[in-house]
Amino acid sequence: MSTQYWIGVAAKDHVLAGVRGGFCQLGHGKHKPVERLNPGDWLVYYAPRTQLENGDKVQAFVALGQIQPGQPYQVAMSADFSAWRRDIAYRDVQEAGIHPLLERLRFIDDPRYWGMKFRRSVFEIDRDDFTIIAETMGVQL
Repeated sequence: MSTQYWIGVAAKDHVLAGVRGGFCQLGHGKHKPVERLNPGDWLVYYAPRTQLENGDKVQAFVALGQIQPGQPYQVAMSADFSAWRRDIAYRDVQEAGIHPLLERLRFIDDPRYWGMKFRRSVFEIDRDDFTIIAETMGVQL
């Protein structure tokens, strides 16, 4: 199976909790989004805001890592909610704002409406776009 490249969308505080714990969680903990990822795939997180509700604007790529071997697993977050996760090896990165990249990324069809792409919790991009983002974050693949 060939390597796939993904963008996950989440609030920065949620992403950083995953970085600290070595896991990724997508779509508010739903199974389907993390099930799509395979060991060896790459994931970069875009954070629109610092927090889910009323957070300050971030509009940047904030974390990047490679999916590790193993299957998705559930973690109890509270008495009535369990989230699905996958293990991921994060790289040390610097944040990369989206605006300087809008004209360079092919998955952005129209830079005037770039935000529409980020309304999904996860979506696939090609290696070239992923490489542009990774290099802007200071990571050589």
